[in-house]
Amino acid sequence: MRDHVNAAPGLALRRWKTEDARAVMTAFADPLMCGQSVEPADSVQAAERWIAVRGDRWAADSAYSFAVVDGGGLVLGQVCVGSVDRRHGVGWVSYWTTATARGRGVASGACRAVARWAFDDAELFRLELGHRVNNPASCGVARAAGFAVEGQQRQKLEYDGVRFDVELHARLATDSEPL
Repeated sequence: MRDHVNAAPGLALRRWKTEDARAVMTAFADPLMCGQSVEPADSVQAAERWIAVRGDRWAADSAYSFAVVDGGGLVLGQVCVGSVDRRHGVGWVSYWTTATARGRGVASGACRAVARWAFDDAELFRLELGHRVNNPASCGVARAAGFAVEGQQRQKLEYDGVRFDVELHARLATDSEPL
């Protein structure tokens, strides 16, 4: 399987490297990101552990995490196909972007590229993703990347004592490529 994918002009997906630790630490310092990791990535060592876990999951064939980088190698975010179920050919797509990359089409471009990679390289058939219903930007990313809405999970996630509904999206290998 390829571990580097050209997503769009000036945008690429590549495996995480130890040298990305400071970029990970900076990304997770953003108030919008701090709750997105099980273990805080608040030091270089913690960020290196975060990167190492992504490598371990790749080696175990259970998840494939890519750093999303610009043409100069600057980390703009992450896109991942996780919870890989080989029996059914299913994976779960997740993504995040740095504060400076938001609103520029980085996440949708990365999701389109990782979906094509998952179908062609990882030989998956179905990709799923979900977002809190109070996150219209994430919904826009999913739709722009060709993921159709399939339903809603009531009060699935809890952050700071508040429960949130999650809207589910999916894309099949047989679906048309998004425009």
